[in-house]
Amino acid sequence: MDIAALSMALSQMNVRQEASISVMKKSMDQAESGGQDLIKMLEQSVQPHIGGSVNVKG
Repeated sequence: MDIAALSMALSQMNVRQEASISVMKKSMDQAESGGQDLIKMLEQSVQPHIGGSVNVKG
């Protein structure tokens, strides 16, 4: 086998793996952010006094 070709193939494989890991990290960060937003929404919805009455005085 040609060492130069083997080196190029290994380098391309490393670049692909790094790109794949970067995409995975980005999607994990987005999922975590979405989960935190969902938790905030759920915490707000547990408060029964919010939205329980309407002020109609003008």
